[in-house]
Amino acid sequence: MKLATYRLGGKTRVGIVDPDKGQLFDLAGAARRDGVPDAPFASMLDLIDADDAGLDSARSLMAKRSGEADLWTDLATTELLAPLPEPRQMRDAMSFALHIRQSARGGKAVQALRAGGREAFKAVMAEPLGDLPTVYRELPIYYITNRFMVVGPGAVVKWPRYSEVMDYELEVGVVTRRSRSNIPIGQAHAHIFGYTIFNDFSARDRQMLEMQGRLGPAKGKSFDGSNALGPWIVTADELGDPQTLEAEVRVNGETRAKGDTGQMLFSFDEVIAYASQDETIHAGEFFGSGTVGNCCGLEIGRFLDSGDTIELRVDRIGALTNRVERQSAT
Repeated sequence: MKLATYRLGGKTRVGIVDPDKGQLFDLAGAARRDGVPDAPFASMLDLIDADDAGLDSARSLMAKRSGEADLWTDLATTELLAPLPEPRQMRDAMSFALHIRQSARGGKAVQALRAGGREAFKAVMAEPLGDLPTVYRELPIYYITNRFMVVGPGAVVKWPRYSEVMDYELEVGVVTRRSRSNIPIGQAHAHIFGYTIFNDFSARDRQMLEMQGRLGPAKGKSFDGSNALGPWIVTADELGDPQTLEAEVRVNGETRAKGDTGQMLFSFDEVIAYASQDETIHAGEFFGSGTVGNCCGLEIGRFLDSGDTIELRVDRIGALTNRVERQSAT
């Protein structure tokens, strides 16, 4: 199933998406009509907490009542929200060797841009790539990001006033279910509720400055709207193998990059198992894959301009579209 959070008639709802029809099926409305509990469909977190019983109920309602036209609404006239508007936690990994190597060079280039201008930037971008630090093959490296900064498809992301270099990052992410610590790798897949697309917007100039402090990104990654999720969550049983996905970045309709998830250094199962060591991973958390190789401006030397529309496409999931706009100085 493809599950979305949306707003209609002033109310936030959870529904099943039929992309071919371009429509959404109202699960809570169907439950009330069927005389079964609608509590699992009050929010995406409620549905995640209901686990298999909630998903089974959703499938049953869809099978029984999908022919009732008034339970459907058109996607084109509906406000889609982030499928998980406020995750219980957000972690983002560094899972793609090409991205790690290219972004290290890109980071040097951004610093050169500040110090020496455009020609200095180009000179660094022409340098050969460095080797992958060994730690990235030893451990699934991740950081914790701001779960309150989440926006959904169609949202306009306001460019932070302290930044001159704005960037996108195409990632795939998982939403967890079934809270537990010390999850064995062989059981980690049972803790994946589903998959979505993540645009990890980044203020690159501030990020590169902060990273010199050796604590990880702060304001380079944390500003209103910096974590875009969507357009919906595809349940694990429908998506299949998450390491066989083709991905594409389009900016203003132009294809800027293509990649795939086949080169992940660690699988989502391995990342979840590692993170759960003596730490409870709760249902309703989000784990980003890290940027798919080539799929951010830092890697290819092309950043965003105010007014740009960024479309991230991942097969078997869909497309996440957002726009960035500069704010006035005052």
